[in-house]
Amino acid sequence: MEKTITTLYSKYGTAFLYLVVGGLTTLINIVLFFGLTHLSMPWFWANIVAWFLSVLFAFITNKKVVFGSADMALRTLLKESISFFTLRGASLLADTAILFVGLTLLNGSPIIVKIIDQVVVIALNYVFSKHIFA
Repeated sequence: MEKTITTLYSKYGTAFLYLVVGGLTTLINIVLFFGLTHLSMPWFWANIVAWFLSVLFAFITNKKVVFGSADMALRTLLKESISFFTLRGASLLADTAILFVGLTLLNGSPIIVKIIDQVVVIALNYVFSKHIFA
């Protein structure tokens, strides 16, 4: 297993780390959402908290681990974080709409709706990153 990871990293480097961080970000979002809703937090607020904390994790790990940025100047951090959170905020709107339709209007299974939601959010984040903020 370790050899496989090392081989993938040497071949794909940054892209591999980006995928790992993205997977962990999605996992954090789903786990937080379900944890908070099981603690009786309404789905809307659970989603906002899960979104914020998972995006914060993604910002920090992408900056430090994936891209190895050492620039921690306040001005740089503010500029980068505002751009990153704004981009992810656009997909939060779709995220909330999907959950509203799936959970409130269709009374869907929370796990199925959240997984579908995350697939759409990942696709939107990719499109936004590639075509809007490229």
